[in-house]
Amino acid sequence: MSPEEVQRVRKALGATARQLAGALGVDDKTVFAWESGEKFPTKQYVEKLRELEAQGASAFPKRPKSKQPTGPERLADPELWTLLRKLVAHPALFDAALALSKDYADPIDG
Repeated sequence: MSPEEVQRVRKALGATARQLAGALGVDDKTVFAWESGEKFPTKQYVEKLRELEAQGASAFPKRPKSKQPTGPERLADPELWTLLRKLVAHPALFDAALALSKDYADPIDG
């Protein structure tokens, strides 16, 4: 199996190299080596890859996204602070965010 085929199968499955490695029982560095052509999978792993490919994307079910943090939990999110810096630095962004925020209730109002 060529490096391109390994990568194609992994992407068709919607899996990361780490997920694919876990399903195959190998280290993720091994999957990276297969995809770069540094190493090639043995017959045993080619067969496992083909089995996973036959299962399709259902071989790696997606986990539901966790609930978005709110209130005090949000204060620990570094993206909040990046957004705040951008709002302070860019007046047009601030104005756009302010206009957008008019459609949302103020949590202080209950």
